[in-house]
Amino acid sequence: MAHESFENDRIAKLMNEHFVCVKVDREERPDVDQIYMDAVQMINGHGGWPLNVFCLPDGRPFAGGTYFPPDDSRGHNIVPWPQLLMRVADYFQRQRSDLIENADAITGNMGMANQPVAGNKDSVDGDLLLSAGEMLLRSHDDEFGGFSGAPKFPPSMTLDMLLALRAADAVDLRRPQMAKRCDQVINTTLTAMAHGGLFDQIGGGFFRYSVDRHWLIPHFEKMLYDNALLIDIYAKASFRFPKAVYLAAIEESVTWLLRELRLDDGLFGAALDADTSAGEGHFYTWTQDEVTAALGPDQASNFCDHYGITTEGTFEHGRSQPALLESDFAIRTLHQANREVLLKTRLLREAPAKDNKCILSWNALAIRGLCTAAVRCQRADWYGVATQSAERLWQLFMSPDGKLRSIAYSGDSQGNATLDDHAFFAEALLTLAAVSPLFANTQQKVLLDRAESLLVRVKQLFADTEDTGFFFTANDHEQLFHRKKDWFDNAIPSGQASLLQCLVLMEALQPEADWGQTITGLASAYVGMAQKAPAAACYALSALVQRATGIAVLKLGNKVSIIDLHNALLQRPWRRIWLEHAPLLADTHLQLCVGSTCLEPTEDVDKCMNALADPT
Repeated sequence: MAHESFENDRIAKLMNEHFVCVKVDREERPDVDQIYMDAVQMINGHGGWPLNVFCLPDGRPFAGGTYFPPDDSRGHNIVPWPQLLMRVADYFQRQRSDLIENADAITGNMGMANQPVAGNKDSVDGDLLLSAGEMLLRSHDDEFGGFSGAPKFPPSMTLDMLLALRAADAVDLRRPQMAKRCDQVINTTLTAMAHGGLFDQIGGGFFRYSVDRHWLIPHFEKMLYDNALLIDIYAKASFRFPKAVYLAAIEESVTWLLRELRLDDGLFGAALDADTSAGEGHFYTWTQDEVTAALGPDQASNFCDHYGITTEGTFEHGRSQPALLESDFAIRTLHQANREVLLKTRLLREAPAKDNKCILSWNALAIRGLCTAAVRCQRADWYGVATQSAERLWQLFMSPDGKLRSIAYSGDSQGNATLDDHAFFAEALLTLAAVSPLFANTQQKVLLDRAESLLVRVKQLFADTEDTGFFFTANDHEQLFHRKKDWFDNAIPSGQASLLQCLVLMEALQPEADWGQTITGLASAYVGMAQKAPAAACYALSALVQRATGIAVLKLGNKVSIIDLHNALLQRPWRRIWLEHAPLLADTHLQLCVGSTCLEPTEDVDKCMNALADPT
């Protein structure tokens, strides 16, 4: 629309003659994007981008939609943009009261939407969490993986919930068939994504979503948040399922992240575009002739057979998106040198543009993913990148008056931080702190104190003092026509879900504080979602599963072998754990505590690990 309409002199004149036109960057102002997207979804039953909204002078919306063509020559069966402008302008002059009535109704409905989905229990208990997990499992596409038809988005939060359930004793002891089904679902989806065209088989990293059911052809945009979440989930899954293809996806995605999205100051940009001047996907796709020119005929023939590069093409214009057709990982290893040659060849093409804006919440997700991957792959260098990025975020985004900012351009931070910014950053800091002893990091207390300070600010600035939950914007934020509560996961977890993840850990570390009371109030809002729509709130339910399972705190004597401990952790399925040095313990002893129960100190690392592991 920018090219077709907004840059058209005639249409632009029409817009400016009748309207005050405001263009919003939805990543810079997610608060604005959220509320007007909700409004358009209420008006039309669906939303999307571009997002066009007509508002009263006070900002309340009365009409809107997504794409509108500049004329009716293409048979879209959509009112062209210029005609719509004139209709709205005329209606505003003649029947403004009707538009005010529309705006009143929309605003009222959005206020009601702040209420969580109603349920028939007071709290989320173990049976409800298990039932929610079974509902998720029934929605799985057993043939191709994922939890929907086309388009398919990476289901990171759903997999997080299932992995948390898989680590819960109740699944194995009370519902063994559910444990088996969890394994099947998790592996089917993770394997399909890692083998498919959603994963960049040549350069690493994941694209935004698949346009088909088979994970073959993606929308070729690469987002920081998708890769952050997927690195995290593949790392967690590979503790239990140490498949070579999962480890390769982690390694190559982190390598891509550091190579192509890292900024000069050590933080990460937001995204790589899908398009170049040659068209969407041209940078990533191949013809058989291009592969032959790069590899030679013999190697090219094998590569094309194994990666689905066909004569007619699997994409557009005879081009194919590489996807590993063979289940044998040895075939992938065989082509490592070929992939390196193709990557060098690809880098000679016009590259997609990089969005260099630094978004606090997305960078926090990247830190969390890097940390989990560092533990799984024993990569101190990745943990170093994560800790350095966290320090840089703190210095760049925390203003002298103690207020957090949300976005930065070229080292200049601005914008009011949202609930997502505070919660995601606190969760990243806690993730780094939890495993700091594995990497000889002495800043555990600093990381914990900073996370706690962010959580205290959340309670002060974002809590609804009259009802349950936390608002997306702070109480000192610019006043918009609606103050939203975001209960549902989307492409990223909801801020309330991330907050729950933080609170569950803080409750285990500081049982004397009132974190548990806050959890109880917030968790009660998820009863209805757990009963009716668990897929919309998986990350919050994952936190509650972890709370029910128990956060493990492992105390370490001063001379415990960290290498032996790290190796022992890698032999066990992933479970949330906090490691801390305990000077009062004998030098070579460890002590495992879960909740208020602590085992006797021991020198036997395996004994602690066996107590930590689930019954399988």
